[in-house]
Amino acid sequence: MQIRIRLVIFLLIISNIGFSQTAPKYSNEFLSIGIGARSLAMSNATVAISNDAYSNYWNPAGLTLINNDLQLAAMHAEYFAGIAKYDYMGAAYKIDDLSSAGFSIIRFGVDDIPNTLELIDNDGNIRYDRIKSFSVADYAFIFSYAKKSKIEGLRYGGNLKIIRRKAGDFAGAWGFGFDASAQYDYGKWQFGVLARDVTSTFNAWNFNTDELEDVFVLTGNEIPENSIEITLPKFIIAAARKFIFSDKITAIAELDADISTDGKRNVLLKSNIFSVDPHLGIEVAYKNIVFLRSGIGNIQKEPDFDGKNDLTFQPNIGLGIKIKRFSIDYALTDIGNNSIALYSNIFSLTYSIDKKDKKLILF
Repeated sequence: MQIRIRLVIFLLIISNIGFSQTAPKYSNEFLSIGIGARSLAMSNATVAISNDAYSNYWNPAGLTLINNDLQLAAMHAEYFAGIAKYDYMGAAYKIDDLSSAGFSIIRFGVDDIPNTLELIDNDGNIRYDRIKSFSVADYAFIFSYAKKSKIEGLRYGGNLKIIRRKAGDFAGAWGFGFDASAQYDYGKWQFGVLARDVTSTFNAWNFNTDELEDVFVLTGNEIPENSIEITLPKFIIAAARKFIFSDKITAIAELDADISTDGKRNVLLKSNIFSVDPHLGIEVAYKNIVFLRSGIGNIQKEPDFDGKNDLTFQPNIGLGIKIKRFSIDYALTDIGNNSIALYSNIFSLTYSIDKKDKKLILF
């Protein structure tokens, strides 16, 4: 069963990427899933409050808020019964009191896909020993920089992204793009903005379809040609407010709105020019040690059997524990199917180090 699912995923990918120089919907969509169990539990509503090594992805401006000289972060997730694996590793480094830098790697891939093109030899015999395997994987290498402004409470930052996408020996692409971001604190309020792919991101695709041409012809699919795939900008605006209930209990609520520019999407607010996808997250903290989180996202109008549109949404939950310089976060979430059967358990870790620590002596 998993072999068949892997083959379906591969054929969907190879038949939908980079066929022209137009800007397709959902280009580089693996970079829209989100990283970090904290953010995923809050339905990705953390652009305004992001303040750790995961800010490499969510809002580079938040890198200036790390309290230690170096912070390391890692996440592992599995989707579709473990068939697709999603991993993140990142580091944030405080350059001085005003600026910080970061680097991170993201990988989303399906591994061990059987290549059965040579399963039957020239004599018509089935040769299982001729089955090989390959991977379809997307990589992003992100270089970040952030600095505090002379304006009190204002921080700004940006990313340089290098994209590598590979489908075995059949197709591959290299791409690059930029993100720009800012955060601003005003009393108990925090605001954030992220301009993702602000200059558009370009992937240059190269295809090797010699072994697949017969399959494409028989199935009526267009044979892909070397081309440029363009990812149009997406803007995320966010507002968060902190609530103090006692010396021990605090809370943060954030509302984000993703504004995409690649045409009409199935989101709450949509038009032919742009679409707006709102999502809300809440985090409750006890002594800044234990954190309970929840969020609502992926709000859509879906038609039912009688032709009416029902409003649906995806709830997420999670928790976190912070002990001195070590944090572990957990989220129960999925990537947008609104089906409890496809929910996944996500874990992410962070660890902070100071120069005075022996572990950082090499720095």
